[in-house]
Amino acid sequence: MRMRKLEHSFGVEFDQVDVNRITDTELDMAREAQNEHGVVFFRDQKMSCDQHINFANRLGDIVINRFFETVDGYPNIAQVRKEPKHKTVVGSSWHTDHSYDQIPAKGSILYAKEVPSSGGDTLFASMYLAYDTLSPGFKETLEGLTAIHSSRHTFSKSAVTSEDPNEDRYVNSHLATQDARHPVIITHPDSGKKALYVNPDFTVKFDGWTEEESAPMLEYLYQHASQAEFVMRFQWQKGSIAFWDNRATWHQAQNDYPGERRLMHRITLEGAPLS
Repeated sequence: MRMRKLEHSFGVEFDQVDVNRITDTELDMAREAQNEHGVVFFRDQKMSCDQHINFANRLGDIVINRFFETVDGYPNIAQVRKEPKHKTVVGSSWHTDHSYDQIPAKGSILYAKEVPSSGGDTLFASMYLAYDTLSPGFKETLEGLTAIHSSRHTFSKSAVTSEDPNEDRYVNSHLATQDARHPVIITHPDSGKKALYVNPDFTVKFDGWTEEESAPMLEYLYQHASQAEFVMRFQWQKGSIAFWDNRATWHQAQNDYPGERRLMHRITLEGAPLS
């Protein structure tokens, strides 16, 4: 297996490897690269659903997403799709998966089954870099804060149907009741590096503050963290895999392929309490 650092501020791509036959040593290499850079990629892979699950199980325990439709017969594989009829894409705003859970997700493994003729890229933003470039005084202020994250305003029935009249990709909107408190600045449990841990999709406010009081500072953090120098773009091909760390990155799907289909399979991994 060969590792290649991408021509961005972060991100690593591996080639000359079949993830179905990856050795323990190679897997450790990929895991360490992800801890350091936040996201790693593999090209030209061929995975069945069973192989996708086997690969995920070698990296951690699988957590089932409550709100995405799943692959038939595989409840632990979420289906991320856009049909020609859909006006919106899943994950079109900056977010990190499952931050609304009391124990948020560690990582996500997204596998490209079908891609459009052009477009459909995913952007990733480094929350390591976002934290590192804050001023010392602002870091000190944020260190003492926790934030409220919620699934309610993203996965409730009114939220998922408000923009796309053809919406049929989400399930269990009645279960969108999760609220969780997490530190605004976390220490990554594996790398030991500090990262910013708020995101536009699921963070509601600072704990003990009103939403109105929280909004200006959160908006500043969102603009800061999505600066071009902290962002990389991944161009999907059929058979590509992205394996990102939800404690260290945001991601955002691009909606720039009208009238075409895009189908991805995603497995999410259980995390640990944040501090």
